[in-house]
Amino acid sequence: MLKRTLMILFTLTVDIRSLMHRWRAIPYFLINAFAWRRMCRSGNFKFSWKWLNYRTYERFESAGVLDSHYFLQDLWAAKNISAIKPARHYDVGSRIDGFVAHVLISTPVTYVDLRPLAVDVEELSFQQGSILALPFTSESIHSLSCLHVIEHIGLGRYGDPVDPAGYQKALCELSRVLAPGGTLLLGTPVGREKLCFDAHRVFDPKTIVDGLRDLQLQEFSVIPDGQMKILRKISLEEVNKYEYACGLFIFKRI
Repeated sequence: MLKRTLMILFTLTVDIRSLMHRWRAIPYFLINAFAWRRMCRSGNFKFSWKWLNYRTYERFESAGVLDSHYFLQDLWAAKNISAIKPARHYDVGSRIDGFVAHVLISTPVTYVDLRPLAVDVEELSFQQGSILALPFTSESIHSLSCLHVIEHIGLGRYGDPVDPAGYQKALCELSRVLAPGGTLLLGTPVGREKLCFDAHRVFDPKTIVDGLRDLQLQEFSVIPDGQMKILRKISLEEVNKYEYACGLFIFKRI
């Protein structure tokens, strides 16, 4: 409870670790600033307090933002799309700056999200819509993905209506639009099943398989809690020991 309470306080106020880094870096900033002023007294890049943009605290941060779920999940999905080589890929709500960007290198993408998207990128087509009523005819899509989305549906987090059965309805829609022979790539938190309102659900992977019973599970892999690796083709039962792993599912309509 204490850990959860602190997480909520950080969300509503500030990240204590980030704040500590910002204060810790002030002496380094001052040393660097006075060194720059001493070495660069003329030219276009003279030091000016007017244009101060303090970022020295980034020296204490990691080399880039790296989330094991998104980083490995997006690579896993992009490699699968590359192997399928579809004429066009369809995605519902996944990360634009991760997975979708990877796929666009070689494949046109139609992207669907409940929220508006102001973007003009070659080979990317956007359709605003809900995963609860996808704007496609039944059994029309041969290559489909939905990564780290299904766990949010029905929680109201992104403007969708509160609905405890939201994830079930979303799974039904994904199944409805998948064509015979088509492939669905699905990523979602898995482990001991629970609700972390209003962030996400964590699913027992059997819940996902039951929700897509009209499709055939081709592969199940997992990114374990806090680890930078994918465990390939493990059993659904093995996931019960995890709290917040990432399940990677490949379904096909036979």
